Amino acid sequence: MAGVSENKRQFWNKRPARLPGSIQPVYGAQHPPLDPRVPRNSLKDSSRIHTLPARSKKPSSFHEFARSTNDAWDIGDDDDENISTFSSQTLNSKVAMATAAQVLQNHSRQREHADKSQSSDEAWINGRVTKSSSEIQLSGSSGNAIVRATLQKQQSLPHRPVIPLVARISDQNASGTPPMTVREKTRLEKFKQILSCPNTDFEELRKCSWPGIPREVRPITWRLLSGYLPANMERREITLQRKREEYFAFIEQYYDSRNDEHHQDTYRQIHIDIPRTNPLIPLFQQPLVQEVFERILFIWAIRHPASGYVQGINDLLTPFFVVFLSEYVDEDVENFDVKQLSDDVLRNIEADSYWCMNRLLDGIQDNYTFAQPGIQKKVKALEELVSRIDEEVHQHFARYEVEYLQFAFRWMNNLLMRELPLRCTIRLWDTYQSEPEGFANFHLYVCAAFLIKWRKEILDEHDFQGLLMLLQNLPTIHWGNEEIGLLLAEAYKLKYMFADAPNHYRR
Repeated sequence: MAGVSENKRQFWNKRPARLPGSIQPVYGAQHPPLDPRVPRNSLKDSSRIHTLPARSKKPSSFHEFARSTNDAWDIGDDDDENISTFSSQTLNSKVAMATAAQVLQNHSRQREHADKSQSSDEAWINGRVTKSSSEIQLSGSSGNAIVRATLQKQQSLPHRPVIPLVARISDQNASGTPPMTVREKTRLEKFKQILSCPNTDFEELRKCSWPGIPREVRPITWRLLSGYLPANMERREITLQRKREEYFAFIEQYYDSRNDEHHQDTYRQIHIDIPRTNPLIPLFQQPLVQEVFERILFIWAIRHPASGYVQGINDLLTPFFVVFLSEYVDEDVENFDVKQLSDDVLRNIEADSYWCMNRLLDGIQDNYTFAQPGIQKKVKALEELVSRIDEEVHQHFARYEVEYLQFAFRWMNNLLMRELPLRCTIRLWDTYQSEPEGFANFHLYVCAAFLIKWRKEILDEHDFQGLLMLLQNLPTIHWGNEEIGLLLAEAYKLKYMFADAPNHYRR
């Protein structure tokens, strides 16, 4: 028992936490698992990508998985500093392909078998999708041919990051439907009518926002729904000016203290986490944007000493920044150079992002206080809820010793941002902000619906390692508004059935 306890302690706590309640980063569909101790050249070995160990007939335990897998929770701060010296695009591309290949090989064997019988169907080669039979034949050729084909594809798109996991933030729908249909135009006019009233009807605004907010009016709607702006139109401009000045007064008062000894740990952790924020989207790798994020996160941490800065809060800032940036940018924002903006515009975006993130975190701050009790309660509630919704899935986890905390912790900590593309998070937050306590309560039902969405894939896995690999790398990169709409509909149904029936909710 002493050896088991020691192994468990070494797996979860390789490095002591420097901040109360701080956690190590957990990477998912957008952030694949990465072990910086593996030599960089070893990623080029295609045989290592395709050669997977035969699955043992004996179910693997948690400790066996800990010994055989360098999970993302193990990444330390010093390791991340080494990672930052690599080329972000090249490294993440290779790791993404390696992870995709492993997950697909584990979870899509039946589909691949069916695909081989039809030359026009899609086939996966080295972790990427190809649609021609000639590319399917490449899978049997040498590794050099595959690398050459990949490089040719990269050269054909010089202005966009050629990484399979990147998708346009502004995509309206994964199915390729027109971005503005007749129905959307009608909804846009309805929003403009509501927002033009001298006093905004918040009840009507929430009702219209639940199924999604048009891009053109999303910035002003988010400011209103978050409580940042008042309902009275005449007071809005004065409020904006006052709150923006107040934020930059905080900068003058507190920001220089980042060099003080008692703030060094906080500032260092923020400085490490910022390059991790959506590393596949060029917008967030610009030095000017990273400086904005650094100021916002540090000021928030200083003004909230009960929790301080906790890893994961950096992710929660990105949707606000993108939405308020889109107010000034007509083109797709993921490749936009913020140097083109005036200083005043960028300052406004920064201040508005800070205050709206502040409003969000005020409602879920117990998620980030010492020991993060809010998250632990929500994970326990998720376990109880799933046990009532789908007993088979719940028992499947118990059979293979999968604890909900092992995969759902980051679902609560990052509000599913590591599991979904950013465009889907923005759409999801339209509904969260229109729901009463959406981030605090409705998110639980979204997580339950999200888990049950993958019940077939979950039940197809019959060992601990396969289940955890699946749950940490769910294939959502091509999701759009349709998928999020269906997810939210299922979540609303669960809330309707269980939220007002606590005795039925619990065992």
